[in-house]
Amino acid sequence: MKRWFINSLSFLLMALLVVSGCSSRTGTTATPAPANPAPPEKKDTASPAPAPATGTAKMKITVYSTVNDPPIQNVYKEIVEGFKKENAGVDVELQFPGSEYENILKVKMAANDMPDVFDTHGWAQIRYGKYLADLRDESWASQQTDTIKNVVTDKDGKVHALVMSEAKDGITYSEDILAKYNIEPPKTYDALIAAAEKIKNESKGDIVPFYFSGIDSWMFGSYLDIFATSLFISPKDNQADAFLNNTFDWNKWGDLAQKMLDLQKKGLINKDALTAKYSDLPKMFANGKLAFALGSPSFADEVHKITPNLKIGYMPVPSMVAGDEPNFSGGERYTMGAWKDSKHLPEAKKLIAYFAKKESMEKIANATKLPPGLKGISSNHEFSDYYKKYESIRVFPYFDRVYLPNGMWDVMCKQGTELIAGRITTQQFSQIMKQEVERLRKK
Repeated sequence: MKRWFINSLSFLLMALLVVSGCSSRTGTTATPAPANPAPPEKKDTASPAPAPATGTAKMKITVYSTVNDPPIQNVYKEIVEGFKKENAGVDVELQFPGSEYENILKVKMAANDMPDVFDTHGWAQIRYGKYLADLRDESWASQQTDTIKNVVTDKDGKVHALVMSEAKDGITYSEDILAKYNIEPPKTYDALIAAAEKIKNESKGDIVPFYFSGIDSWMFGSYLDIFATSLFISPKDNQADAFLNNTFDWNKWGDLAQKMLDLQKKGLINKDALTAKYSDLPKMFANGKLAFALGSPSFADEVHKITPNLKIGYMPVPSMVAGDEPNFSGGERYTMGAWKDSKHLPEAKKLIAYFAKKESMEKIANATKLPPGLKGISSNHEFSDYYKKYESIRVFPYFDRVYLPNGMWDVMCKQGTELIAGRITTQQFSQIMKQEVERLRKK
């Protein structure tokens, strides 16, 4: 019986091996059909098409932008999605590097490996000119506004970038707070400081007049940049030629540095200025804890998500010299240029043209609260009346972009933070500015 069982088991194993051998093929696996196959599924005609086979991946173009405010980033994403629907074979990778933008772009310039599309943030000609494709033949190029055309167009007619938003930097303020303390929008720096002290004192410190962030050190740089224009460039008797001829007395820079330091000494800025983040500014503004914010009102939508009925105002930069008038600092704000050596240059230009469409530009204008860089673009937001009210106010190019060599923006931001941290004096700040200007001009 035992022998019979062993023989039977051996025979069964041999039979299984034969069957297995007959059903096997090199590189394939046989799958037996089910005894009761299910009926074929009905295909939903609305179902998405199957994914493309391996080897047919979409073309990808990279886009780098300086946009920090989430509502504006969302508009960019929305426009990109619209582009992708019309251009099924093209994918778009959006990058918003924030405060690291310039450092990343400098590394990419050194490696000659630029994004397909990137934001020139005020340096279309001077810094990025040799990396940018000429966009003069694009359909939107003839629609550039009179105030921005020469900013991104060189003497040979090369158009370096699409300017979606023109910068017109002043001071954003809480209308509710100024009304509560019976304060008119200040026209001079002394009046601005007097208003800040009144708000601080009468609110018993509950309201912070000005907000800065050491983490986002560009906020210190912005103060120095816009008020350098008011102190050194805007007055009739100014230092413009001295900066351009490299004869400026850098000891005078200490006067501007001291004014910023005085804000801290008088308790007119947030106590956590070195560790605070820009992203916290809209919440403070919305909660009635902040009176003034330097720069454009692009953060307004974030404020209104928290406090919908809060009234936000906008005004020019106050004058700092007796007899002078207020001003705006301006130029390129948000732009799109195409890398001339991009492997996907036609698609890059096509994406830029999509952003230049009227409906795209209007979305951007309403999100940024800034004037568009193309004619015929209408916007309807709460700051339109302010731009109309101040349309005759002079607009000066950003100070650092005209009067300082490339690389000085980083110096201003970093050393401004060092000053507030107490690690350098105003005199040392002036000396560092002089040394760095001389070093960078020799490059």
